Amino acid sequence: MEIVLKGRPIVPGKTCGVALVSTKPLSFLGGVDLKTGTVTERNHDLFGKTIKDSILCFPHGHGSTVGSFILYSLSKNGLAPKAIVNALADPVVVVGAVIANIPMIDKVDISRIKTGDMVEVDCYSGIVRILRG
Repeated sequence: MEIVLKGRPIVPGKTCGVALVSTKPLSFLGGVDLKTGTVTERNHDLFGKTIKDSILCFPHGHGSTVGSFILYSLSKNGLAPKAIVNALADPVVVVGAVIANIPMIDKVDISRIKTGDMVEVDCYSGIVRILRG
């Protein structure tokens, strides 16, 4: 069974990977370890999980504008997500995704996506496909 969700493309690209889903906003500055790609924000539902090579799904970002540089640095260190899926794009996350060239889409009902789902993100057509057996 395949579930198709529509969204608004922010950063172009197309990729497929395993979803890592949060119900909480995420701050890259102080919330994600620059050297490991692990979520370090206490009381976050992704605490201790790595974002590397995931399809990172979360409502929106929060925190300092330095978070954009953190996302870029994660990309340069090979620790960034393959794509970012948001309910509502935050300017800090958008800038980080743009400079890191990480496909990004928003206005997606992320409650339909579960951690572990195989997800295809097409930021050319504005489609997120959830591929379930």
